[in-house]
Amino acid sequence: MDRENSLGDYLRARRALVRPQDVGLPDDGPRRVPGLRRDEVALLAGVSTDYYMRLEQGRERHPSDQVLRAIAGALRLDEATAEHLFRLGMPAFGTTVSTSTTVAPELLRLMDGMRDVPAFVVGAAQDVLAANAMARELYRGFARYDNLLRMIFLDPYAREFYGDWDAASRIAVGNLRASSSQFPVDERIERVVGELTLRSPAFANLWARYEVRPRTREDKHFLHPRVGELRLHFEALAVTGAPGQHLSVYSAEPGSASHDGLVLLRRLGEQAATDSEDPDEEIALETGDSRS
Repeated sequence: MDRENSLGDYLRARRALVRPQDVGLPDDGPRRVPGLRRDEVALLAGVSTDYYMRLEQGRERHPSDQVLRAIAGALRLDEATAEHLFRLGMPAFGTTVSTSTTVAPELLRLMDGMRDVPAFVVGAAQDVLAANAMARELYRGFARYDNLLRMIFLDPYAREFYGDWDAASRIAVGNLRASSSQFPVDERIERVVGELTLRSPAFANLWARYEVRPRTREDKHFLHPRVGELRLHFEALAVTGAPGQHLSVYSAEPGSASHDGLVLLRRLGEQAATDSEDPDEEIALETGDSRS
């Protein structure tokens, strides 16, 4: 990631997403470039156009807290995107810490004990650091279960697996942006961004939008080749003792078809783990079976 003028890049990307009518300005018809002009952002933020231009061009690198707050308001930034602006404009904002890729044994035991739901641990760059049997079975159709961003953008199976690939890709990139804001000098994040920018135009286009969206919870729609349609709720729980790590857990509404699907997924995961049966053999889902 090029940090030579990250603040200017971010400001340009964000103002391109704001329409004049969104901020009470007259819509004067088609524009040469989308979004607000520099002088309009400056007017809304209460700063001179020359000063704002110097910010975008990287000639002014020490904006005050008040200026950044005013620009955040002018660009209609929410909490996450405003925090990213402050991290770029005031490098001392927050505390820079190193990420961890070692999963604690206690967390591994906790995750493995979650036998009825898919659970896995991801790092700041969205690398899968550990996963229980159900999570491995959920993602079994991918060629590699190693990094969620690589899986979404580089594995063709992703477009079959995700019920809404476009939404999944936007959310994943926004989440990586949030991680890059929290850990701005993380080498692993930089390598992932570099690889995907070169190999996936779809990723490059989304990354250039500078959408910052930390993913903590959401509803997911999957199309599993053996279980069928799954509509699951996702929760990401920060591992406070390991910066950058999150324990990700999927669950389903009790009594729903997706809950039954998780029962089947568990049996498939157990079968794969023990290798005691033919992995291609169909497993019947029996409602009320005490083994579930």
